[in-house]
Amino acid sequence: MKIGALRIEMLITEGNSLKDKRRILNRLKARVKNKFNVSIAEVDDMDKWRKTVIGIAAVSNGKDHLSSYLDNIMNFIRGETDKIRILDYSMEIM
Repeated sequence: MKIGALRIEMLITEGNSLKDKRRILNRLKARVKNKFNVSIAEVDDMDKWRKTVIGIAAVSNGKDHLSSYLDNIMNFIRGETDKIRILDYSMEIM
C-alpha cells in the first residue's frame, strides 16, 4: 500500500473577502473530491482571503500509479478555474 500527499499553495485571484475565498475553494474541493475520490482539505493560511494551502491524500497499491494519479489531479486543478493561480506545490509518496 502506498500513500500519496499533495500540498498546493494557491492564490485566489478573484477573492475580495474570506466569504469569496470559501465559495471558490469549496467549489474546487467538491469537484476534485467527486472526480478523483480523494481526501482534500484546506491546511494552511485559512484566515487570509487571497492565499490558501490545500492538502490532498490518496491511497493506491503502486507508486507509479499513485504518482500518475496525483499528476492528473494537478492538471485538473490547473485547468479548472481562472479564479486561482498555483504558486507552488509538492508531492510526497510514502
